[in-house]
Amino acid sequence: MSKSIRHTDPPTTCRYGRLSLALLSAGLLILPWVGVSGISLPVALVPLLAVSESYPAGRGGVRSMIGWSALVFGLWALVTTWWIWYAAPIGAIMSVIISVVLCGGVVTIYHWLSKRAPRSLAYTFLISAWISAELLYMNGQLSFPWLTLGNGLANDIPLVQWYDTTGVFGGSLWVLLMNVTFFEAFRRRSKAVAAAGLAVLAVPVIISLIIYTTYKETGRPVTVTAVQPNIEPYRERYILSQQEQNNIMLSLATGALQDARFVIFPETSIPETISENDLEADPTVRAFRRFIEERYPSTVFVVGASTRYFYMPGDKVSETARYMAGRDRFYDNFNTALALSAGQPAGIYHKAKLVVGAEATPYHKYLRNVTLFNIDLGGVSGQLGYGPERDVFTAADGTRAGPAICWEGVFGEYYGGFVRKGADIMLIISNDAWWSDTQGHRQLFRLARLRAVETRRAIARSANTGVSGFIDQRGRVLEKVGWDVRTAVTTQIVTNDRITFYTRYGDYVARISVLVFGLCILYYMAYRVRKCNLLT
Repeated sequence: MSKSIRHTDPPTTCRYGRLSLALLSAGLLILPWVGVSGISLPVALVPLLAVSESYPAGRGGVRSMIGWSALVFGLWALVTTWWIWYAAPIGAIMSVIISVVLCGGVVTIYHWLSKRAPRSLAYTFLISAWISAELLYMNGQLSFPWLTLGNGLANDIPLVQWYDTTGVFGGSLWVLLMNVTFFEAFRRRSKAVAAAGLAVLAVPVIISLIIYTTYKETGRPVTVTAVQPNIEPYRERYILSQQEQNNIMLSLATGALQDARFVIFPETSIPETISENDLEADPTVRAFRRFIEERYPSTVFVVGASTRYFYMPGDKVSETARYMAGRDRFYDNFNTALALSAGQPAGIYHKAKLVVGAEATPYHKYLRNVTLFNIDLGGVSGQLGYGPERDVFTAADGTRAGPAICWEGVFGEYYGGFVRKGADIMLIISNDAWWSDTQGHRQLFRLARLRAVETRRAIARSANTGVSGFIDQRGRVLEKVGWDVRTAVTTQIVTNDRITFYTRYGDYVARISVLVFGLCILYYMAYRVRKCNLLT
């Protein structure tokens, strides 16, 4: 009498097999953001797509994919951005939630669509919807585009020289195309499809390596000094008077060469709020002015400051303005870069890409009185004003520098606006000390290298506690100072007046993806109505 044989689920369909695949996807996504090469990204989503493939059509599969996606993208965000907790616990929590909602939502809808529509439509949807979600996260009111897939290649600068044509969204497109191709090769067990995936991988890499090895900087060398005062923001900043902090910064600046075109100091180096209505009367501004006139009359000092502007009668009051009853005036607070030089009026640039919570209240028109989002990082909390234009500062020899503040260096299209306004080098001033000695400040420095490639503009970066340093037009690090060092470093960087394709046209890859995403929706509606595949 024969016995019945019970067949067990294959590894890709049993619960533990799916868990292993989900954890593998999370691990492959995490690696680039913790300092490892981004070479894991071309296959990072393949295990998760295999989990999707293991489920038959039905609501049960959709519910399960919600859970698996939440696990993968929740771990990805948690492990790579947990350091936000040091400055703002609500920010760390929201980073995880939004990543789960956006990325998990795209993958879950892809799963549902892959069971009901042509495979080609499902893949096209996955790629276009993912990039559309990245664009939304970059430009929305709740903006934190840290985990844009293209950013994960910041450790592999020789491999992404083509970012000067596509920007970081081109990197996301490349990563997603490879994941889809390699997954299809796995699904079909097809060597031909795998070979196509390798071609998609290899061709841009080969082109990039050629560019990297042959690129020549042809502009003028410019001497720049970056000051890293290393003033601890949670305690020391309040123990030391502003005059003592000024003395630290100016004593470090004495290391600058006489031919330095720019000396740069970190974001909010002057934390006490300065009135822009009477800027030259401020004691700190006067101290910097005296130092410049006595020692560096041909140098521009770029200093981060907290400033305030009181609107005068007849001025148009901004939507971010506050009211001061004691003076019966509206005013705006700004995170500002000041350009101070001998015999010239101060240059003023107001930061426009504001950090949600610390500097901006999301949906300010409706939530201006909700204090949950108002995080005090040692300055004025709540909604700051912002500048409508990207301004550039000009040195005595005609060198024009774009003064990006902190994480404005994360937004490629916005950052390129300084170059479109004439910047031939870039300055980044930042205060990353709020995140302590974690991956946060190191990740932000690596992202600056991508901006150098996109715009082909050399960068001088000053951070309060690190990383300060210099990056050339290929994204190579010329010199850098690590965490918890008080010093000033001087290097020559090279100007450039050419405009890259990406700088001229911005995030066109993402905008095209939004269009394709809309066409996917229309196609699916037509497909369900007609019950036919228009792609074949």
